[in-house]
Amino acid sequence: MTTSRPEATGAPRVTVLTGAGISTDSGIPDFRGPQGVWTRDPQAARLLEHGPYVSDPTIRRRTWQMWRDSPVWDARPTPAHRSLVDLERAGLLAAVCTQNFDGLHQRAGSSPTTVLELHGSLTGSRCLHCDARERTADILARLDVDPDPHCAACGSPLATDVVMFGEALPGDVLDAAVEAATTCDVFVAVGTTLTVQPVASLAALAAESGARVLIVNAQPTPFDRIADRVDRRPIQEALPDLVGELLTAH
Repeated sequence: MTTSRPEATGAPRVTVLTGAGISTDSGIPDFRGPQGVWTRDPQAARLLEHGPYVSDPTIRRRTWQMWRDSPVWDARPTPAHRSLVDLERAGLLAAVCTQNFDGLHQRAGSSPTTVLELHGSLTGSRCLHCDARERTADILARLDVDPDPHCAACGSPLATDVVMFGEALPGDVLDAAVEAATTCDVFVAVGTTLTVQPVASLAALAAESGARVLIVNAQPTPFDRIADRVDRRPIQEALPDLVGELLTAH
């Protein structure tokens, strides 16, 4: 895909990539951090593998129970989430590319059209065969009597819209994220290890396209060496400070 940087208007065009770290203060544990879900229980990752999910009813039942018990449902946006809303309202935010499926950016007030959910969303579900749609909340409400939900139309297993290992990312969303990364002036990666591809490559694409790359993450990432700034402070402190800088400069 060929992209071109828009003509300068005096205001920086900012693209933000968020990972699980921005939501940990909402009570949602990350996956790969020191106390991450998969760090503490490596077998838990199997619940999000497409092959076993399709073939094993036990895996599907466990996965649906995991979703019903998820802290996502009671989580609330943090100051870091809300700071990105301020950036959007100031007209500086091109996109929030997120690896999260918790919907907290939208709950904080970010426009749905601004948020690019690269790894899908937990709010919707679909049939793995005919793609019939259903609200996840409706499926969870009947799990006690239907622990392995199947499609009413074709009888195939249902799954949430969260992208599983072995599934491709939604192509239109990934294309939009690449566009946002390659046409921005400032690229901010927040709370992500930058190890999961192809999303991690957005940082490199932004740098290659001439953007300043700013990384806010407690742990080192493979892209720290190309960053113009790396901030190890807590995200709830560092990101609002950074947004304040951008707003002041504007």
